[in-house]
Amino acid sequence: MKSFRQLGIILFICFLGEVISNFLPFPLPGSIVGMILLFISLITGIIKLYMIEDISNFLLNNLAFFFIPPGVGLISSLDILKGQWFILFFISIVSTILVIFTTGFTIQILKRRRD
Repeated sequence: MKSFRQLGIILFICFLGEVISNFLPFPLPGSIVGMILLFISLITGIIKLYMIEDISNFLLNNLAFFFIPPGVGLISSLDILKGQWFILFFISIVSTILVIFTTGFTIQILKRRRD
């Protein structure tokens, strides 16, 4: 029963993110809004970590399964992607570099705050 309650909390926040994203004047995915809501809820203490810890660990341990549907979608869209490989490769490299630098910069800021 505890896992269902924890899953319900996460699904409710995801649903709330979808609802909010429909009312925003700019396109922002509901999943992103939901993650922001969850982050704010955890930081402010509205949701305590223990309230979602078990289901979060389960989802993180099985994260690889969530990459199967996008992979199948890519395979089914190979005709559309045929002439776009260089662009996709370039975007993948640039976005990976940006994520690495952003993560490193964020960790440096957080370490300075802690010290």
